[in-house]
Amino acid sequence: MPGTIRWTWFKMANRFLRKAGASTIVQKLSAKAILERNLITEGDRILIAASGGKDSTVMAWALSAIRPALKKNYELAAIHISSDFCACCKKSALSQRLEGWGIPFTDLFVPIIGRLKEGEKMNCYWCSTQRRTELLKYAVENGFNKIALGHHLDDIIETFFMNMTAKGELSAMPMLLAYRKYPVSLIRPLGYVEEQQIIACAAERDILKAVCTCPYGINSKRRDVRKRIAEFTGNSGAVKRRIFKALSSGDRDLLMENE
Repeated sequence: MPGTIRWTWFKMANRFLRKAGASTIVQKLSAKAILERNLITEGDRILIAASGGKDSTVMAWALSAIRPALKKNYELAAIHISSDFCACCKKSALSQRLEGWGIPFTDLFVPIIGRLKEGEKMNCYWCSTQRRTELLKYAVENGFNKIALGHHLDDIIETFFMNMTAKGELSAMPMLLAYRKYPVSLIRPLGYVEEQQIIACAAERDILKAVCTCPYGINSKRRDVRKRIAEFTGNSGAVKRRIFKALSSGDRDLLMENE
């Protein structure tokens, strides 16, 4: 969809979303992202990366809830990657919740710290690469053609500024990433949803009680960037959405990539 039309929708949607409930907001924005960005097509087999956190759990609920409205036949399954450093995830509650939404659940153990070479320290980048590798491997081996990640609008904007300031490059976290080496694509259905909207939805659907948080994420660089963005935007959703719009306004759409 052309950028002008997409931005017009954003302005119209904002008026509607001010009056809607949190769950409805997440459903509407997720459906719009999927349809506008063609994230899901007929017959897709989608593997949900279920971390146990609020974002991926809300995403799983939304993908299940909006299926009738999308009028597309697609299969959902979820995988949780357990590690050797985090035992806080309430996997039993997560499994029951997902299966209640009609989403089969698999738990896969990966020794993330155990794979570190001598002298190396645990960090977010290492963890994410190990998890991504295992997700791709599992998806290919089990016939899934899409992997759904729970990153939201704030994550995408933060990644853009992190890449620009730390790497000196203009790149973001794409909502659709098609791999050339694998028959798999990554999708981010919550790309149009702000974190505060996800929190409100999770609270409304009683999801927050069963989520976990990563012990290594407390001092991450992302948190520093998040703080700085909040300062210069005044934490305004409208300003953040204008930044988000800019990511698709150039010659290259930073939200759609091939790798």
